[in-house]
Amino acid sequence: MDYNVEIPIYMQVIRDLKKRIVRRQLHPGEKLPSNRELAVLYKVNPNTAARIYKEMEAEGYCYTKRGLGTFITEDEKMQEELRKEMADALLSGFLKEMQDLGFSRKEIISKIEEFDEEETA
Repeated sequence: MDYNVEIPIYMQVIRDLKKRIVRRQLHPGEKLPSNRELAVLYKVNPNTAARIYKEMEAEGYCYTKRGLGTFITEDEKMQEELRKEMADALLSGFLKEMQDLGFSRKEIISKIEEFDEEETA
């Protein structure tokens, strides 16, 4: 994974794990890698790996069973809620940036349609 120096690494890893949940690469109730395995997988410090799971647990995306490990939350609705939340955040940021450039909503929609036509051609 290539890291963006402007965003804390732990947040980037959390985002990647959330994407994997949304894409159903990680399933409700599935065991996550240990802190050490996560650190190796993402090439981060073990303390960073522990922080990642702590933050995700605080947000309700995973839980820890003492002595057994960390698991994806078993709530089936969580994946769809997370998907909507991430999409809304992307769209909100995109719309704000486009409006800051002076585009109206109508122009933004037109730009998206033009871009989509070019990409699918």
